[in-house]
Amino acid sequence: MPTYEYLCKKCGHRFEQFQSMKEEPLKECPVCQKDSLVRLVSGGAGLIFKGSGFYITDYKNSHTSSSNGNGEKAKPEAKSAGKENEPQKK
Repeated sequence: MPTYEYLCKKCGHRFEQFQSMKEEPLKECPVCQKDSLVRLVSGGAGLIFKGSGFYITDYKNSHTSSSNGNGEKAKPEAKSAGKENEPQKK
């Protein structure tokens, strides 16, 4: 259930209300008792990552062979440009 933000146009009281999306917006201000509430558009909370070990348990690459020990990926071996890999002619 989302949290909605309200503002009273008469007295300026601003508050948040935890409501179901199916519920009608509130109309009466809890402070001045007037029918002058407006539901505000807010940016929302966004995605928040909290807790220790989140990275380790969810996103860390489990393949340790591709790491060089410094936290960097190991570079692939370069193929030699010499003629030792070519078949020998008879």
